Amino acid sequence: MSVARRRRRAAVLLTLSLACGGLAASEVGDRIGAVERRVGAPVPVVVADRDLDPGTELSRGDLRLVEMPSRYAPRDAPTAPEQAIGLTTAGPVAAGSPITAGVVGGAAGAGGPTGLRRGERDVDVAVTSSASLGDTVAPGTRVDVLVSTEPSDGPARSFLGLEDVELLGLGPAPGAGDALDGGSDTGLEPPSTVATLRVTLRQAVYLAAVQNFSRELRLLARPLGDRHRVGRAAVLASEL
Repeated sequence: MSVARRRRRAAVLLTLSLACGGLAASEVGDRIGAVERRVGAPVPVVVADRDLDPGTELSRGDLRLVEMPSRYAPRDAPTAPEQAIGLTTAGPVAAGSPITAGVVGGAAGAGGPTGLRRGERDVDVAVTSSASLGDTVAPGTRVDVLVSTEPSDGPARSFLGLEDVELLGLGPAPGAGDALDGGSDTGLEPPSTVATLRVTLRQAVYLAAVQNFSRELRLLARPLGDRHRVGRAAVLASEL
């Protein structure tokens, strides 16, 4: 067999190999996409790196980060080890178990009942709610925050301000109508409930601004296990 023929044969075999590899990669990608559509994309979850005794104050060496499908990821598990450092285990924790609110107490030395992790805050917001809201949600429920503005510097609109935040508590609003500018000419109900939310510091600042400059806030309870995000959906009054 001549050298030129051997080279042509090698080129053909290489082309076939690359084509087969591309088809295999495409098939694997399709299978991965199908699995993710069923169980959700992988999300980071902090788990115990070793067996932990009750009363263990968590350090970086006690934790590791894994990925699991979003459908099965605990909704109250931290997504970075730094968020769990300083928490104290309430009972024995097996290696590989997610670090959730059910297995840890409050932050070490904080003595607070909410178990806030580093970087988190609890913030009270006055919201307009239906009479049934307190009957359908409980502490631990994930909620979205819907914001409505008034036409001061621009067109009035309603938009999704925050998604998938944890509700820590609900209570009646003292002096309803004081927390937000609840003028009666808009037809909007005054805030009737104070909701305590677990948020980041940046989200807490955002909610403070929303309370000062918006007309109305409402909570939308999420179904159990729903962690889907839609982004900043908004509707202008002129579109109605």
